[in-house]
Amino acid sequence: MSERRILTREEAAERVKSWREQGLSIVFTNGCFDLLHPGHVEYLEKASKLGDRLVIGINDDASIRRIKGPTRPINPLCDRARMLAALRCVDLVVPFTEDTPLELIRVLMPDVLVKGGDYRPEEIVGSELVRRHGGQVIVMPFLRGYSSTALIERIRNMQV
Repeated sequence: MSERRILTREEAAERVKSWREQGLSIVFTNGCFDLLHPGHVEYLEKASKLGDRLVIGINDDASIRRIKGPTRPINPLCDRARMLAALRCVDLVVPFTEDTPLELIRVLMPDVLVKGGDYRPEEIVGSELVRRHGGQVIVMPFLRGYSSTALIERIRNMQV
């Protein structure tokens, strides 16, 4: 069932169009989601409550390597997308190949753009575009104590 929630950019655009025709609002967030942890789950659950449908843009493997280095991702795109799509709060997962989700945001034009962490709204990729189209940009704090990078380091240190 969750595989039907993993769509190409073009398929996602059609699904989002259909939801909009039904009067539903679209929330969008993005990330690598390399090692899914409770911080991710809480963040996504909160994001999903900001609208009717939650769409996640997920970096493909090559873009993660460009951003985070040759040892990442730990999990391949198909596994990361499958785990996200299985979450009850997630309506759609859309892989993208670029280093940022700007083109995906341009195609889907969400009503709400959400990012976690210490960003300022104007620093978030796509924020100006979403605001120009009447949408809102929300920065949501991360759940303290959870980090994929810290988890990877802890695992590596255990192997020494």
